[in-house]
Amino acid sequence: MSASLNEQVSSQGLGNILGGLGISHDPGTWFTTVYSAAEVVGMAMAPWLSVTFGMKRFVLIVALLTVLSSFPIPFIHNLTLLYGMRILQGVSGGCTIPLLMSIALKVLAPPIRLYGLAAYALTATCFPYLSTSLAGLWTDLVSWRFIFFQSIPLGAMAMALLNFGLTDTEPKLERLKERSFHLSTVLIIITMPAIVVLLAQGDRLDWFNSPLISVCALVAVVGLPLFVMNEIKRKEPFFRFSLLKRRNFLYSIVALQIFVMLSISSSAIPSQFLTAVAGYRPEQTYLVTAIIACLQLVFLPLMAIILNYEWVDSRIVSFLGLVCLISACCANSFVSAEWNRNQFYFWQAVQGLAGAMIVMPILMGATNAVMPQEGPYAAGMVNAPRAIMQVAGTWLVQLAFHWRGSLHSSRLTDWLGLHRYSLFQGNNPAWQHPAPLTPTGQTRTAGAVAALAKQLHHQVTVLVIEDLFMIIIMLAAFLLLWLLIVPVRAYPPRIALASPPPGPVTTPNTSDK
Repeated sequence: MSASLNEQVSSQGLGNILGGLGISHDPGTWFTTVYSAAEVVGMAMAPWLSVTFGMKRFVLIVALLTVLSSFPIPFIHNLTLLYGMRILQGVSGGCTIPLLMSIALKVLAPPIRLYGLAAYALTATCFPYLSTSLAGLWTDLVSWRFIFFQSIPLGAMAMALLNFGLTDTEPKLERLKERSFHLSTVLIIITMPAIVVLLAQGDRLDWFNSPLISVCALVAVVGLPLFVMNEIKRKEPFFRFSLLKRRNFLYSIVALQIFVMLSISSSAIPSQFLTAVAGYRPEQTYLVTAIIACLQLVFLPLMAIILNYEWVDSRIVSFLGLVCLISACCANSFVSAEWNRNQFYFWQAVQGLAGAMIVMPILMGATNAVMPQEGPYAAGMVNAPRAIMQVAGTWLVQLAFHWRGSLHSSRLTDWLGLHRYSLFQGNNPAWQHPAPLTPTGQTRTAGAVAALAKQLHHQVTVLVIEDLFMIIIMLAAFLLLWLLIVPVRAYPPRIALASPPPGPVTTPNTSDK
């Protein structure tokens, strides 16, 4: 929870943070980019390092680093030092989520594993939506500094609970001597941040017209295949790619990454609309996302109870969840400039139900496909791509506003020019919306042209929002097709992972007598 809120709340309150620290826009874009780049590295390496240094020891260090790297940030005004603290914060935050999954796979017995997975699913379906509420609370009602101070009580509570409930394991420091370990580490530290920078900064820097983006693309294209080949050869790899031969694990990996992209339909897109068109502050938009956050506390345990029945097919639950998601996106695609948060409430609740119905079968299928000793390899493979896809979701929104926004703006401006004497200059028959210029070319009222430009911008934003919902529908349709083709029936962990009864195994006599 602490790690998720560190990332999400700081992104939501970025404008207030940059204003408080006196940072301009361009350096401010790197404030989130360096965190995301470091987070991917932490997610990729944390499960392997926890086995190497001992689970309890490593988890406590990570929790302490999360606190120590967060609370000094409001007092730092040097950009280099600020980026360094954000890198430490990103590494520690990235380590926590896969460690949570590794611990769950290790300590949760099959009869209660689904309920533990419901708690893990909160990192994907609850805390990101809760961040908008907290961002509004801290920035509008208290102080933006509490965006970073909030990690202190949460981190202290986490360390106390981990120290009490987690048993330590013997470190295996000999794993550090493996030669291929050093190559994989270098490739992770170089390649994965390059992918994040490529996605996060590409649109702002005009893609391959920027030397930095060109270098990042080259590093990603060369480094990623080298990393995969080196991991396949390793005895104790960060990622065990042979797990992808198991159909349910392959389905879950791909489905979870697409689900992360789909989640922007109920978080980033409505928030973008309410901020840009309706003029809402975070304090006013929080109810739209808080609905989903609160409903997850009900829907996730409910899905755990439902999936625990042997007769329930998790594939059907996922199918129904995707249908609900597509229905909500279809309804939201009729958005107009007159909408406000009231029009989103019902469909946000539908998407909250859809998220729980999609993510719980994904996690059940993934964890049933691996043994407890394979948990660290699975945790890294699940979470590192997930961090990249979170950045890809932001990139998708930026790309849509850049390309589709330019198209819609050009078309609306052309339409305004073609009908100049009825919409822009002249006597408009619609007295409620008079043309900003009189027939003689004089300004009708002060600020009339600026008001028309604002209306034009609002209409462009609405059209881009509609396009984004249609893109989400296409992604959901692909996931629906993936669901129908790849996975096989997954039973509840209490059945799928049940230990065989002790005693000699008897072979029934099938001969005819």
